[in-house]
Amino acid sequence: MVARAQAARVAAPLGKEITIVQPARPRRRSMLAAVRSSTANPKISRFFAEQRPATPCLVVDLDVVAEAYRELRRYLPLARVFYAVKANPAPEVVSLLAGLGSSFDVASPSEIDLCLERGIGADRLSFGNTIKKERDIALAYARGLRLFAFDSAEELEKLARSAPGSRVFCRILVACAGAEWPLSRKFGCAPEMAVDLLRQARTLGLDPYGVSFHVGSQQMDLTQWDGAIGQAAQMFSVLAQSDINLRMVNIGGGFPARYRNEVEPVERYAAAVMAAITRYFGNDLPEIIVEPGRSIVGDAGVIQSEVVLISRKAYGEERRWVYLDIGKFNGLAETADESIKYRIRTSVDGGPTGPAIIAGPTCDSADILYDKADYRLPLDLKVGDKVEILSAGAYTTTYSSVGFNGFAPLRTYCI
Repeated sequence: MVARAQAARVAAPLGKEITIVQPARPRRRSMLAAVRSSTANPKISRFFAEQRPATPCLVVDLDVVAEAYRELRRYLPLARVFYAVKANPAPEVVSLLAGLGSSFDVASPSEIDLCLERGIGADRLSFGNTIKKERDIALAYARGLRLFAFDSAEELEKLARSAPGSRVFCRILVACAGAEWPLSRKFGCAPEMAVDLLRQARTLGLDPYGVSFHVGSQQMDLTQWDGAIGQAAQMFSVLAQSDINLRMVNIGGGFPARYRNEVEPVERYAAAVMAAITRYFGNDLPEIIVEPGRSIVGDAGVIQSEVVLISRKAYGEERRWVYLDIGKFNGLAETADESIKYRIRTSVDGGPTGPAIIAGPTCDSADILYDKADYRLPLDLKVGDKVEILSAGAYTTTYSSVGFNGFAPLRTYCI
């Protein structure tokens, strides 16, 4: 018999409330593979059945987080892992990964404090945001951080003034073809500009450490790392002619979670990355940094929601409107443009289904989750029924507003 969970509320960044729950943990074999290949996580299902939490809420299985981290380390052993805190900053997730040996990619003073307060050394933190207030750079430097990203002359000058002598790496623009959540344009600069900036970094008294890129979040095309790594290797060669020896390549994130479409296993991604690195660098391998977020916590989380309303807009209309108590403004921002297509399970699955438009609860016409993606829900679904949104552990709580329309931020339970 499974023991009832013991819960405690703790402070979380950005005013979010996190509840840490410690239920009895049953033995099992490769839960990560199970949740990626099916629609059920028995541990989370038990939690919903026994605890009956108010909806909407996110439940994160920490065992799945740990397994995803270990899997990445197993297949990419030469890389140093810097978990992207922004994906899910639940204190229990951060503490778990710290205990497993992870380093951390942080984007703000709040994320820096979150890590330092859990005993994580500043030498395990990378300030990877290329858009930083100078006072935040100074704060990070005062707290011991010595690894910073940049992608412009202006940012480089701020680093020289407020983080003297630090290791810096320049982010370059790369194609994001194949990514379901592209990250092009806003971040990075052209490789030719990056070469000049890394030269300038040395002139300003900084340590030109390496190159970074990001091929896009939820990247489905394994070949995308090849071109980006090739550009980085060319920069190494060009700068070596100026007696600047770069040592590090940061391949960013991009490894996927399992949404509606099947994804390649992480070992295929790791093999593609290492094949590209050895192709372009030969035996003289650089230090490698990887910044996973979605692939570590995405599959570990399930959101439970409730049906608020089911309606039609005209007589004879085939498609129903199904309104949930969660939408774009309290956790599901990545449904914008229907980019991330979550798997959905209901409490009445198994019977006939029909087409549905799925929307959130707020008084905003943009709060429509899926209109064009051909979601089909049970015909006997009714108001009050529970709906589970699978693989929702990444970029949900962190995208949740602090109270748009008075709806509370998405609560997290870590079990």
